[in-house]
Amino acid sequence: MSDNSFQKDSLSWQLRQLQQKISEWWELQTTQTAANLPEIDLPSWWDNPIILTTAKTVAWLLFACLLSWLTIKILRIINPYIYDLRNSINSTTKTREKSEPELSINSWLNQSQKFQQTGKYREAFHCLYMANLQRLNDRRNIPHQPSRTDGEYLELIQNLSQPQPYQKLFMTHQQSLFGNLEVSADLFQECQKAYQEIKDE
Repeated sequence: MSDNSFQKDSLSWQLRQLQQKISEWWELQTTQTAANLPEIDLPSWWDNPIILTTAKTVAWLLFACLLSWLTIKILRIINPYIYDLRNSINSTTKTREKSEPELSINSWLNQSQKFQQTGKYREAFHCLYMANLQRLNDRRNIPHQPSRTDGEYLELIQNLSQPQPYQKLFMTHQQSLFGNLEVSADLFQECQKAYQEIKDE
């Protein structure tokens, strides 16, 4: 992409274009209105450039105030929805933290296998994910903290010798939890392969 096309897509360029169009429209309206007025001797100060600049400045200030007012109104309308979304994400995380029992790696893997056999790949993946967290905790690589997010884990695993298989599990978990990613049989097998790589380290 050239610098020229980037500049044309930028917000400042678009605002300048909008300002120019409004100025041209205003000039056209005032010219037409002035042409339709009867011949009146206007005071000499009417054509003063300072007066015109002041009038334009006041018009732009009024426009900015109107835009600010509209923005505040829109934010007040959507704020409860944003608040509800934040609360639902927080409550999902807290519920998950409270409801996760302390199981051994083998227990998590056994549960994962049972879910896989019944075709419940989302649940099977979740158990595999929990086995991964337990393995990180047991090896003392990254101690388990219920409040820790997948994003935080993704940063912490960068210090490990082979972070790629961990990335696969954490990113899949993040996308399945917040991005509505469907965990299929193929995706579950990919995650199993990643877990096997972790196990073989």
